Amino acid sequence: MKILEDGICSISSVKASGYREGKYGVSILYHENSTAAAVYTTNKVYAAPIDITRKHLEDGNISAVIVNSGNANCYTKEDGIKKGLELAQLVADDLSIPLEDVAVASTGVIGRQMPMDIIKPVAIKSLGKLGNSRQHASDAASAILTTDTVTKECAIEASLNDGTTFRVAGMCKGSGMIAPNMGTMLGFITTDLKVDKDTLQEALRESVKKSFNMVVVDGDESTNDTVLVMSTNEIEAEVDENFQEALDYVCISLAKQIAKDGEGAKKFMEVVCEGAKTLDDAILVSKSVVSSSLVKTALAGADPNWGRIISAMGYSGVEFDPDNVSISIGSSDETVVIVDKGDVKTYSNPEQLEKAEELMGKKDIVITVNLHDGDASTTAYGCDLTYDYVRINAEYTT
Repeated sequence: MKILEDGICSISSVKASGYREGKYGVSILYHENSTAAAVYTTNKVYAAPIDITRKHLEDGNISAVIVNSGNANCYTKEDGIKKGLELAQLVADDLSIPLEDVAVASTGVIGRQMPMDIIKPVAIKSLGKLGNSRQHASDAASAILTTDTVTKECAIEASLNDGTTFRVAGMCKGSGMIAPNMGTMLGFITTDLKVDKDTLQEALRESVKKSFNMVVVDGDESTNDTVLVMSTNEIEAEVDENFQEALDYVCISLAKQIAKDGEGAKKFMEVVCEGAKTLDDAILVSKSVVSSSLVKTALAGADPNWGRIISAMGYSGVEFDPDNVSISIGSSDETVVIVDKGDVKTYSNPEQLEKAEELMGKKDIVITVNLHDGDASTTAYGCDLTYDYVRINAEYTT
């Protein structure tokens, strides 16, 4: 795979824009007659834009997406639907496309009506900036941010088995209210490979399962989560497993970027579960550890408290033998085995605990647990829990 530098605009036929005034921003993506698929939050309280986008994607075809930040347009009843459609109509009229070909997404404060007197002029200015360049991609990735501190983008070029090259490019936002499944996150992905809607939907579900559904920042699940993929259908070839691999790569990269930018986060954590009986078991164990507030605060304090890790594994709901578990703490180039098949190594080698403490002080930490019970494995992504997280969320609506 080749890494590309132009973000969502790495596909030359895709137009993007973004404009912000204060906390309110609007981004737009445009490619006429794109095949599309999406996945959404599983929260029973979901935002008006999800209602709109679900209906507009029923035929698997859209031409544009409008995304606003600063207001979630959630728990806003019929007025929320009307205002979401008003933004979609604005795009449809400007681009001369049907209203039903416009998807809508929102992020921001829940339970407040959309201030159309502010957001609509911002949307109009964003529409006037549509184009394809590195700057257009940056503007689009920036305008959708809320408590995020950095933009999140990934684009690659890959090849099918027959040698046909294609591209996959994406951007997302997400920093807090991140928990399985997905979190307060919006993700938008484009590809120039022609993929039918059913294949696209299944591929997206598979990628989300490995990526966005494996991220935990704080344990809260949002009302607005949406990940949407658009195919411009420019490159016709026999779609094979290499497309799934490319889509996985982009989604996992974006998911990691969300975890690294968790609200108030100073450290990034990967939790690898190996040796599980089934993939579902591996998912449950890794997510249980990465979700643990006690593990996350231990990470913040560089405390190699492996007792918190084994405890989180124990309440995951997975059946395993605690006396056959291995636990290690490491970084990209070094690992310390704390427990080896139930044998606590730090009792007889206290210097290993000291080394683990040193590794816990690094910015990127890998916690690996092995159940020694099968061949399934997976990785969950998260971050530490700091004082700044409390400050950010204590002041969120004020």
